[in-house]
Amino acid sequence: MINYNSASALRAFLEQEGLGMRKKFGQNFLINPAVRQKLADALGAQSGDEVWEIGPGLGAMTVMLIEKGLKVKAFEIDGGFIKILKREFAEEKNFCLVEGDVLKTWKNNLAEKNDAQFLFGNLPYNIAAAFLADLIENGCLFQRMVVTVQKEVALRMTASAGSRDYSSFSVLCASAYNVKPLTVIRPSSFYPQPNVDSMGVLLENRNAPSPAPVFFPLVRALFSSRRKTIKNNLSVFCASRFGNPALSAQFLKENALTGAERAEELTTEVFLSLAKSIENVRL
Repeated sequence: MINYNSASALRAFLEQEGLGMRKKFGQNFLINPAVRQKLADALGAQSGDEVWEIGPGLGAMTVMLIEKGLKVKAFEIDGGFIKILKREFAEEKNFCLVEGDVLKTWKNNLAEKNDAQFLFGNLPYNIAAAFLADLIENGCLFQRMVVTVQKEVALRMTASAGSRDYSSFSVLCASAYNVKPLTVIRPSSFYPQPNVDSMGVLLENRNAPSPAPVFFPLVRALFSSRRKTIKNNLSVFCASRFGNPALSAQFLKENALTGAERAEELTTEVFLSLAKSIENVRL
């Protein structure tokens, strides 16, 4: 039985297994059992529910999820950890392992996604934003997600219009989920200790209609040059999409915007409304 609560025990176990921590995968084990319990409880899944777990590592959270009666589909990239997971959960009927880079493998599991309405993950810092954005932009939404990310990423996920951390990623997350901070996690709660604070974040599905297809490229375009007004950025967008920058005036008027605003001042609802106006245009 692996001792998931002790840095020294984990270090000894890794040495015994001939395994090392690979920095490129952003690997940090959450060794604080109270934090692990808080995150698992926040997921709100019930016995029999299926959950996707991203980056199980050696299985500290996997054990807790299975103890709750959940069916776990775990996505792991590290070959050494995969060997351990296969051994530790060999007899567990509620455990399924997907090997490889989750950024490349998750789409292959979409056919069975309807059975999984929950996602849990101590996301590697280097892929967290890209992975979540990929899911949302491709319409792969869960009823609830609990993820641990770098605090800087969490602040962007939870930021409101007009705040310092508000970004295109904030809008992207808010278009699909109600995003709430759960807890700040200090470096001492991990092995090895990262150089920054982390944060647990809860994402609850808004169950809102899918945004117009142009929504995602529009958001990125309006945030692309933050110092410029939305009139300037929207004109460039309309020129590339329609060959007619002057159409931007029509879209601004339909949404009661002067054009002097900047992207970081606009709420998610305004972005959604702008996208709808653009999608409805007929040339």
